[in-house]
Amino acid sequence: MKSSTSFTQDIDSTKKNTLTAAEVSALWNQYMGDSMSVCMYKYFLSIVEDKEIKPILEFALQLAKEHIAKITMFFNDANFQVPRGFTESDVNVNAPRLFSDSFLLFYSYIMSIHGLTAYSLAVANSERKDIQDYYFECLEKTKELFQKISNCAKSQPKFSGVPSVPSLQEVEFIHSTGIISNLFGDKRPLNSTEIGNLFFNSKKTGFVRTLSLAFSQVTEHEDVREFLEKNVTLAGKDADSFDEILKQDDISLPQRWDDEITDSTVSPFSDKLIMFHAAFLVNAALTYYGASIGSSLRSDIILNYRQVSNHAMQAGAICYNLMVKHEWLEKQPQAIDRDALVKD
Repeated sequence: MKSSTSFTQDIDSTKKNTLTAAEVSALWNQYMGDSMSVCMYKYFLSIVEDKEIKPILEFALQLAKEHIAKITMFFNDANFQVPRGFTESDVNVNAPRLFSDSFLLFYSYIMSIHGLTAYSLAVANSERKDIQDYYFECLEKTKELFQKISNCAKSQPKFSGVPSVPSLQEVEFIHSTGIISNLFGDKRPLNSTEIGNLFFNSKKTGFVRTLSLAFSQVTEHEDVREFLEKNVTLAGKDADSFDEILKQDDISLPQRWDDEITDSTVSPFSDKLIMFHAAFLVNAALTYYGASIGSSLRSDIILNYRQVSNHAMQAGAICYNLMVKHEWLEKQPQAIDRDALVKD
């Protein structure tokens, strides 16, 4: 029979390894994303030729592998099933080149931004100190990756910086909300927050269009191809809608990357991975659009964000249905189904 001291130690150990729903969610989603990244970067490293870009891709792959190992340890200690995620069967490193080296760097730039955002949220939602420390470490390493990418991007002609605005000569205050005039009359110039968000969302939505275009060339399932082709059209329209608002104030526009896709029709990735990637970008877009709505003060911009958000939600619904249809969507841990227990 166990002593009271031993029993107390068992309870303390259980509490120490217990994961909250928020912690499980963050770790689960990160595991899925990083196992996808391992597949992506293994392929990227099989085609990259640029000697400055290659070490950055190697560093990104190293980080993804380290994350998977750490998350696996967290799940095992808490007696949680480790997700399957994506494996060697989801990548073909012998596939011909589908992306230019410059696009590989741009892809890494966009995805590192997603990582920094996700890790910040994960820290705020984690209660265990060891998991908080883990996400602080993720932030630090991803910051290093992002800075490597940014430094390398300076020598790449297609990378476009965010436009600048002139400094105010004195403190000024807004005297009118301008809601009606923004809809029917003259619009005030964009403020710096609106410019930054429109430029950023145009760049990211253009990235979605380009990646969907590439994936549509190589996917095997007809219904997946139809979705990707639709996504190319919708993302293209949404990116153009951001550009139209910027052009009204003669603001420079972000570069487009469609010409960095080759004519290859051999897929480097499984359709399961492709659809997961599409769903991931849809969810990220909704997050960024929502934040942009909250910081926009012109009604025409708010209406535009509502429209593109509707497009993203439509794409998300199609993603979900296709992944369920083909049995590609792993089930996350969930609350106890009390009704089912009663019936059983």
